[in-house]
Amino acid sequence: MQQLYGKQHRALQQDFDTVKLADAVNDNIVCTEIGEEHRGFIESREMFFLTTIDHRGYPTCSYKGGNPGFLKIIDSKTLAFPSFDGNGMFLSMGNISINNQVGMLLINFDIPHRIRIHGNASIHRDEESLKMFQGAEIVVFVDIVEMFVNCARYIHRYKRVASAKHVPQENVPVALPHWKRIEGLQEALPARDKQIADILGGTITPEQYAEMLSKGET
Repeated sequence: MQQLYGKQHRALQQDFDTVKLADAVNDNIVCTEIGEEHRGFIESREMFFLTTIDHRGYPTCSYKGGNPGFLKIIDSKTLAFPSFDGNGMFLSMGNISINNQVGMLLINFDIPHRIRIHGNASIHRDEESLKMFQGAEIVVFVDIVEMFVNCARYIHRYKRVASAKHVPQENVPVALPHWKRIEGLQEALPARDKQIADILGGTITPEQYAEMLSKGET
């Protein structure tokens, strides 16, 4: 396992008298593969946060959501998840293609709990990989380098209300995104999305979309 702490961490640990504590935490909770105690939590996630690093060295944090089970355990050291249709920027996927180091934060707000994962990721667009997830454009495999459970302190408790209607479901038409109706984007949309505005009732202004967004109508 790679050394989790660098000189920058040790300097602050010394300042705050937590060197022994940090070593104890590392020895007791940091692991390099998924244990049985982690499996149920990981497989039941329907969202997580993904951190990737771009060509400039800047990290970006992205929310990834899906149905429970969209984060699959391939084996004790490997995870897989889908990338669905988005805004066309491909920030996370593009970043992975040039820098495979990723961070993942799996969190439960109903019953506060979280797991952090560091790993090396790869993106796949082959037919076999895409078959793993309904509606996937790209599938990401993550080889786990290290993972650990964080305490639940400071996690605000929220109750889940409903699944996002845009998450791909088997044998169910995918809900179309209203932002693809915005007037100024029509000429830039890929051919497959050109009819969305007509299907949803016509184009809208950025102001109209902002109002919809403020009401949760996306």
